[in-house]
Amino acid sequence: MKMELIQPFINAADAVLAQSLAGTARMGEVSMEEEAYRRRGVAAVVTMRGDIEGRIIFDLERQAAQKVAATLAGGETPESEEWVRETICELANQVVGNAVCSLNDQGFHFRLQPPQVHSSEVGLAGSEDTEALVMCFNTPSGRVFMNIALRYGKDRGQ
Repeated sequence: MKMELIQPFINAADAVLAQSLAGTARMGEVSMEEEAYRRRGVAAVVTMRGDIEGRIIFDLERQAAQKVAATLAGGETPESEEWVRETICELANQVVGNAVCSLNDQGFHFRLQPPQVHSSEVGLAGSEDTEALVMCFNTPSGRVFMNIALRYGKDRGQ
């Protein structure tokens, strides 16, 4: 996986997490995953098609997810679990939106699907031609995982 594809997501996640969790987010573990992704908390997935194809999963430990939901709700306790899940989808939307601006500036063209709740315990493995990179961000509210599985689209090539 080329760094030009993932760096915009790292930069966007760092900025959005710092704002959403009102604290610093430090990059922790980084690993390549060949097995299916195991959800660790509350997760959302965004898929892309075009010059860049694949998906990004944002997965927050429950404590971090509740903190983000409370922060985005103006400091109030989230009303329901559904509210927390919708908030994580919005967080994914913000991160991907910021990354998309950078990728568009590099000349990439693609379509995004709206974020969806990723509720399966296990699923969404990389494929033979798509590696999955998993990054952990350590925050004061808990760990946030970003699983990126992207490749150049068939028309774009290497």
